[in-house]
Amino acid sequence: MRKLLTLLTALSLTLISQAQLKNGKVNGTVIDGNAKTIESATITLLRANDSSVAKMSVADKTGKFEFDAVLEGRYIVSISAVGHNKGFSETFEINTSNPVVNLKTIELTPSAKTLGAVNVLSRKPLIEQKIDRTIVNVEASVTNVGNSALEVLEKSPGITVDKDGNISLKGKQGVIVMIDGRQSYLGGADLANLLRSMSASQLEQIEIMTNPPAKYDAAGNSGVINIKTKKNKQYGYNGSITSSYTQGIYPRFNESGNFNYRNGKVNVFTSLNYNRNHRREDLIISRNFRDNNTKDILSIFDQTSKMANESHFYSAKVGLDYFATKKTTLGFVLNGYQNPHIWKSNTNTDIFNPNYVLTNQTKASSRNDDKWNNFSVNGYLKTVLDSAGQEFSTDLDYIQYRSTSMQSLISSYYDNAGNLTKIPDTLNGNLPQDITIYSAKADYVKPLKKGAKFEAGLKASYVKTDNNANYDSLRNGQLYHDYNRSNHFVYEENVNAAYVNFSSPLGKKWNGQFGLRVENTNAKGNQLTTGTGFKRNYTQLFPTVYLQYTANENNQFGINYGRRINRPDYEDLNPFIHFLDRYTFEQGNPDLKPQFSHNIELSHTYKGFLTTTLNYSNTSDIIQQVIEQHEATNETFVKKANIATQNQVGIAISAYKEITKWWSGSVYANLANNHFKGIVNNENISIGITMFMAQVQQQFKWGKGWAAELSGFYRTKGLEGVIFIDPIAQVNAGISKQVLKNKGTVKLNFRDIFKGAVYTGYSKYSNVDARFKDVNDQQAVGISFTWRFSKGKLKANGGRREGGAADENSRVKKGDN
Repeated sequence: MRKLLTLLTALSLTLISQAQLKNGKVNGTVIDGNAKTIESATITLLRANDSSVAKMSVADKTGKFEFDAVLEGRYIVSISAVGHNKGFSETFEINTSNPVVNLKTIELTPSAKTLGAVNVLSRKPLIEQKIDRTIVNVEASVTNVGNSALEVLEKSPGITVDKDGNISLKGKQGVIVMIDGRQSYLGGADLANLLRSMSASQLEQIEIMTNPPAKYDAAGNSGVINIKTKKNKQYGYNGSITSSYTQGIYPRFNESGNFNYRNGKVNVFTSLNYNRNHRREDLIISRNFRDNNTKDILSIFDQTSKMANESHFYSAKVGLDYFATKKTTLGFVLNGYQNPHIWKSNTNTDIFNPNYVLTNQTKASSRNDDKWNNFSVNGYLKTVLDSAGQEFSTDLDYIQYRSTSMQSLISSYYDNAGNLTKIPDTLNGNLPQDITIYSAKADYVKPLKKGAKFEAGLKASYVKTDNNANYDSLRNGQLYHDYNRSNHFVYEENVNAAYVNFSSPLGKKWNGQFGLRVENTNAKGNQLTTGTGFKRNYTQLFPTVYLQYTANENNQFGINYGRRINRPDYEDLNPFIHFLDRYTFEQGNPDLKPQFSHNIELSHTYKGFLTTTLNYSNTSDIIQQVIEQHEATNETFVKKANIATQNQVGIAISAYKEITKWWSGSVYANLANNHFKGIVNNENISIGITMFMAQVQQQFKWGKGWAAELSGFYRTKGLEGVIFIDPIAQVNAGISKQVLKNKGTVKLNFRDIFKGAVYTGYSKYSNVDARFKDVNDQQAVGISFTWRFSKGKLKANGGRREGGAADENSRVKKGDN
């Protein structure tokens, strides 16, 4: 797998730089642990300052290799071969006084035996720290067994997931989530539900970028998370089959399979997945309704909801890469899924007077029957224009979501003695939703002299969402159309973007990267039921700057700046209403505006394993959930609003270390102060808190294929918009065993051993005074079995990359789970 990742990375970057030193040359020899030469080993020449690829080669029959026309600079050679662990040379320098370097013989150690079919087992580290991102290798963690993609994210460095599935990075919301480089176009609860439906067995890596370069969409206040699913890159055929069972309060199942076939110029790949997800959730809310002027308590609501979600997630992917020439590759990827699910809730509400004397009760029964269908297609072309590594690539994407949602809410009303006070009423809702997305982008890369590189690109996207909510009320046996709640909302958005990016060494110890992205947004929303609407047109610039200074082999410093935007999720703009009961509901806000942020980071890396980062960000018109109340009707509703300006100052420390041959560990800690200042419910607020979060993962491996892991996280009291969240903790453990001559893996995982992942908190501002407790189905035990099969030869694959419709896709919400 190390070789495969190296080859894929290499073929997505510039292969050859234009030469300044015509006679710069590097020679070397590779052998295995028995002093035998290794034929056809992959040799990669890396720039020492940032590990980017300068050249690639293959060892001959005697294990010798060489690079010609090497530019001036400091380099390191990386070597990978089937059945061996990766090897590295010492750092060396090419210059006018030292144009030819003869490396010491590099020895590779065997990683696994191969019998007949190719079966490479090389363990990747759990955490990899790159110059512009953090990489989490999902399969390297035993405790990911039976988990969902959302639960894997929750364990990743710097990422937090709140009780509703909203994702934050380093304590800031507004993360853009991409899947295989393509934005999901979902946001909020719908994105969380999609990630709950995806199994960890489908994932290969998670890339975390807190300040992405100009090549990426400017969307995402706190950065970008790219979830990379499994892909095979081998000549012949290969694949894997995984089955897992998880027992929480209810059982959960997952089955998945991946298959790849490569022969000649054609590479075909496919994957299938089924996930049955059944979870329970208990929500307890206590609310004090206060007078707007005097703030005296008018009434007290104690509400208990018992909810259950059951979903069936079916997904499929098929793609083809065609290697037309040595320099040109084209292909397509088809994706689709179907996700029917049922959400049920039984809610009891006790209503008290200010003296806490029971006055009346309400019992509500809710049910949502939803179905999400998705289809997407990506077509791509990549071509290398010359031997200097000049490259052009393009992506075309089409994505379609179709959903239906049938809602039913039955409410019964009682006095304090439990006597029915009136005939129960029923509210029925039919909420179909269609989302269509088109995206096209083109990228150009040109290597320059002295290790510099110029990049440029264009992108255009068009999104249309059509939401038609129809509500009917059944009162006293009569059915009435509810015109106050029904609404037909259509939203259209066109974003046009262009970027340039330049990177270059700025001396022997300095490197720089400078980018500028411009995005033009044209949006309009129409409420067809009421005849109202809005139009928004704006053009914004998004600069990025990266500077890196290598003081010596042990110390490296960096500073970066970026401006970013976070547009509202499509569902949050939709003024539809989702009911928990007659008194509690969630509503969209068509008046939402985008939020903008300025982010600065200063980092120090010690010996390549310990990174310390100082960060500051300022966000205007921040989008957050707020709670509003109607005292006259005792109604409480949640909606998104541009509530305030946020300032955050923080320090983060991350480290990954192989302590011994059998013990490795990673630690991430973040201390951040968040402060919100603005107007909520027509009242000035200024609230803030300092939060500490720590994540620890310790991995152990010993003979005969046994491995284990202990992991957990702790977070102190935090602030999410205007809602304070009490401290929370979680501890996980797992064990695994390689079987069937290393072709199979059995894993056992225990999640949330001490049931610490219980969300409690409160919100108190203006006339809002509420406290909640949310108990999710977190504690679980899971077991999985994976069987790997293959026959063929590992070889470089310059095929399927990542699509271009990433930003738009992450803003769609995909149903409840």
